Amino acid sequence: MLTWEFPPQIVGGLSRHVYGLAKELVFFNWEIHVVTAKKNKESSYENVEGIHVWRVAPLNDGDNDFLQWVAGLNLAMAEKAFSLAENNHFSLVHAHDWLVGAAALCVKKFLQIPLIATIHATEHGRNNGIYTELQRFIHEKERTLADQSDHVIVCSNFMKKEITNVFRTAENKISVIANGVEKGNRFFRKEVPFPAFPIDENRKMIFSLGRMVAEKGFDILIEAARRMGEMRTDVYFIIAGNGPLLNDYKQKVQALSLQNTVYFIGFIDDYMRIKLLEKCYMAVFPSRYEPFGIAALEAMIAAKPVIAANVGGLKEIIRHGRTGLLMEPDNPDSFIEQAVFLLKHREVAARMGELGKKYVENFFSWRKAAESTDKVYRRFAR
Repeated sequence: MLTWEFPPQIVGGLSRHVYGLAKELVFFNWEIHVVTAKKNKESSYENVEGIHVWRVAPLNDGDNDFLQWVAGLNLAMAEKAFSLAENNHFSLVHAHDWLVGAAALCVKKFLQIPLIATIHATEHGRNNGIYTELQRFIHEKERTLADQSDHVIVCSNFMKKEITNVFRTAENKISVIANGVEKGNRFFRKEVPFPAFPIDENRKMIFSLGRMVAEKGFDILIEAARRMGEMRTDVYFIIAGNGPLLNDYKQKVQALSLQNTVYFIGFIDDYMRIKLLEKCYMAVFPSRYEPFGIAALEAMIAAKPVIAANVGGLKEIIRHGRTGLLMEPDNPDSFIEQAVFLLKHREVAARMGELGKKYVENFFSWRKAAESTDKVYRRFAR
């Protein structure tokens, strides 16, 4: 498996996906070698729950040009894969997104083994089209990976439709395998004192998390908080995550004098995420584009009522009025309507959280995802 992020490095949902899937594939008797990027003082090799994790530094580590950094990472990944192949027989290579596509295609060609690619999102989908040279570059890398893979895996029916429309990939070349979710704090750190986040026991917390990028829709929550104004002084928002728009959102909160209502707290680890989910009244995911929505599953497994935008993979995992509520995308008033309903009907909100938890436990596990992936692997493995 090739992936640019793997725990403890977490940028988005991809890291959790690869970890959750890989450890369960070990259960199905696959010997999994993950090659990923090395940062800071991480070990170059470790065995994580039966997964062989190899971390490599890009040949031009520290390059501020992201595409050059990616190119250097792919060269280092391919070199590591060829080195590992001297003492191991690999049955196939599994690439996660375009960032590792060049290395994956080299491994496929020179080791003469099949290539499976999981496409977690597309540049076209993230931007609702292709408008810049950078977007076109990434788009073409994604297309090449889809075209030259022996099989493509996506996480939702929404993504299958997107791949067939955007890349003209044949439907019989694509498998839909839903993501799973971790039940608790599986890795990273032991129990420690809860950090000094702005917890207010006298108000109800509305929690959200994700990458600070436009498609996640966090600006919608800022506007919703402004419109709620004096109507609901009993709620406040904590929004976690890192990304290029974090400072912009913080500045907007200040400009609207919402600093006592909306808190952007930056990156949090799994322990903090679980603790904040324990303390929140509800969770919201207002995405404009969402191929799946692992964060929504994490909130549901914590038995919290969830409000999610009626887009992409989110509308495939939320049963409106039963396991959660769906809001109109890009519509602050729609969120307010759903949130006020949950605030007014505490028993309904609690029941919705419990039903959501049972639904996720029954249908979204990494064991189920690995079982389906195992079947794909066995079709192509050599």
